Amino acid sequence: MPYEPEDILAELDCSLVRETLTLPMKQGEIVGLDQLRRQLERNLSRVSLTTETSRREALIAPTLFEVCEQVNSPLKSEYTMNVSDRLKGSADYFIPGKTGLLIIEAKQADLARGFTQLATELIALDQWIQHPAPTFYGSVTTGDLWKFGAYRRSQRQIVEDRHLWQLPEQLETLMRILIGVIDAEV
Repeated sequence: MPYEPEDILAELDCSLVRETLTLPMKQGEIVGLDQLRRQLERNLSRVSLTTETSRREALIAPTLFEVCEQVNSPLKSEYTMNVSDRLKGSADYFIPGKTGLLIIEAKQADLARGFTQLATELIALDQWIQHPAPTFYGSVTTGDLWKFGAYRRSQRQIVEDRHLWQLPEQLETLMRILIGVIDAEV
């Protein structure tokens, strides 16, 4: 029997709101954007996106590698956190930055269930690492659709963004957001 996200988060002493997030965005030119767009379009023409693995390899990983290149940060895959018996697991991707950080949860199709998983990972990360950012950001993605969330640490509040971003159609905006949440000073 599936539980409602609000109930799961309440068990972790957190709340959930759904609203349109104003996400940090990189200003200025993004070097390598056209090359990434060509790579993603080429991948889409050659790969069937029927599995989570194919989505990760064709769309998600190339996008995140380019984000890491832009912000000069490592990409941590299957990042394990073990805070407690109730709060443990691994994020598909984690990108730490100086002023911000980003968790990515890859899913084959179910963004709603994936968002609940992302929310618990953001809460776990808050207890797992020391970081000065007042808000942690994350995204759940199928590769071609991206949904963002934020964890407002002092309020213990998860925010589920109402907006969905499409790849490759909205690649430039998506890249500006991904870079912006990791390194707001870029």
